[in-house]
Amino acid sequence: MNDGLILYVPGSVMILALLIKAPTLRRGWDQPLMRAVCTLLVVGCLVMFLAAPPTISAVNRLTGIVNFSAPLVYSVLTAFSGSCIVLVLQWGGGPPAVVRRATRLTVAVFGAVTLLIVVLFTIGDAPVERLRDLDTYYANTPWLREMIVCYLLAHTVGSSTLTLLCWKWLLRVRPSLRPLRTGLALIVLGGALDLGYLVTKWAAVGARWAGRDWDGLSTYVAPPFASAAALMVGSGFIVPLVGGSAAWRDFSRYRRLHPLWKALRGFAASSVTTVPLTWWSPIGIRLIHRESVIDDGILALASWFDPAVRGVAYEAALGQGMCESRASVVADAAMLAAACRRREAAAADQGLPEPYRLDSRPLAALAREFRTSPIVAAVRRDPAAL
Repeated sequence: MNDGLILYVPGSVMILALLIKAPTLRRGWDQPLMRAVCTLLVVGCLVMFLAAPPTISAVNRLTGIVNFSAPLVYSVLTAFSGSCIVLVLQWGGGPPAVVRRATRLTVAVFGAVTLLIVVLFTIGDAPVERLRDLDTYYANTPWLREMIVCYLLAHTVGSSTLTLLCWKWLLRVRPSLRPLRTGLALIVLGGALDLGYLVTKWAAVGARWAGRDWDGLSTYVAPPFASAAALMVGSGFIVPLVGGSAAWRDFSRYRRLHPLWKALRGFAASSVTTVPLTWWSPIGIRLIHRESVIDDGILALASWFDPAVRGVAYEAALGQGMCESRASVVADAAMLAAACRRREAAAADQGLPEPYRLDSRPLAALAREFRTSPIVAAVRRDPAAL
């Protein structure tokens, strides 16, 4: 069962990703990129589930053909290698004619290798069922030897090309495109893990050709590398697609506003009545609710804002080398922290004679400085600290 779990888990993650992206994939089915994403996820799921020893045994038993799973798994793995390259080609963009030509060439080459794998198995002879070590057991068997070399070569070329393309792309991507950079980094990491899988496989097969027994590398070391690599590569393709969605942007903003919402929700509740949310409320509604609570909290603290605190904090931020715009946000956050402290320590009917109006700031930036700025932290400990 452990042999199955090591492959079933990443396969299940890919199925989950496919289900999450199903509505988007269905709406954008006319786009080559969406079709490439769907193909990659489906083929990746098949690879993980078909390559598990329990599945191999079940397929061999159901078909009645000894080692029938071997060409099946090798063919699907070859298709996965080709689909990774196709997705990178569609993902990277470029002149449509060039992308179409490269896509067709990739499909043709990997399709031919897949067909060759089936033909070589058909004309070969594999009478003994091998669930975990077929590569090394039949490494010196005519035709099956060539089949094993074909799938390893195809996988080596596909994985190396994918990793190299993504590495070059990662070096050119702007830091502001965080979901894309994260996805590319995950794919490169997956490629490095897959290199470990390929090295162990080639070493074990090569040892058989040299008359030595390194079968343990192929049987016990390679599968964890394959599982981790598939998980990283699949996640790498999914993250930019999810991270660039409106729901993900709303969730990221919702999460960044948490420190500000946590500090102000008590003051907002004392001035207005907010509508409670159900646990199934969409993230967009939750974001609007959180922003409303923050705005209400700022309004409730208006009479407690001290422009003197803001002025001192602004000069301190400039003295630390910050630009004027960021220093202004830090100053607003410091004034807000001081107001929270004073409001908690004093009676509700007290405050400054003339309420100070807080400048309109992006709430996410205000929340970031409210949580991370050392100037704000000093004011929070003691409003007179500056």
